[in-house]
Amino acid sequence: MTHPQITGEAKPPHTPAPQLVLRFSGTRRGARLARQLATQQFTEWTGLPHDSDPARTVALVTSELAANAVRHGSLPGRDFRLALLLLPNALRIEVTDTRPERHPEPASTAPQSLDAPSGRGLLLVEAYAECWGWECRDAYTKTVWGEVALPSLPEAQAATNAAKNLL
Repeated sequence: MTHPQITGEAKPPHTPAPQLVLRFSGTRRGARLARQLATQQFTEWTGLPHDSDPARTVALVTSELAANAVRHGSLPGRDFRLALLLLPNALRIEVTDTRPERHPEPASTAPQSLDAPSGRGLLLVEAYAECWGWECRDAYTKTVWGEVALPSLPEAQAATNAAKNLL
């Protein structure tokens, strides 16, 4: 048996991006818990306070994606999945539901009635996320995702210092 020759400098082992994946009940309570957990995890990963603009953006995007999964993508008795992935410059929020046949329309092209009580969730996601989209990874589910930009290091430090000064 021959062994490959190792040349050059040793590479550090590949460290996967931090991620968290959880299932929630397809209910309003499940959507609320998903929002709270996403915000909590984001603040733990970044060190930013809960009331920082990026944390609020994570809460809003998660809330809208989870609410859409509950309202439009849920089948009775089926859960939805929340996945958070910390990328180098963004937090990717993925919500997977059980209705692959129901594709979200781009918010900017969907008809909007000014007096409608709902229908603006993806418009908010489009406005606050750096990018968003959807994909069907299998025949049984659909994933809608959005990416929230992470602040640069000086911005993050300033937000953390401001929060400490309030205490």
